[in-house]
Amino acid sequence: MKRWRVWLFNRENLLAVLLCLILILLVIFTADTSPLWIYQGF
Repeated sequence: MKRWRVWLFNRENLLAVLLCLILILLVIFTADTSPLWIYQGF
């Protein structure tokens, strides 16, 4: 039982999950703002 816990919660997996959460939060919080840099040339 301890083996899967060590495999699941090792440092590399925790960093990958943290990176995914940060990317998801960035997408959620920036989705409502319009990208102004697209319209600057018009």
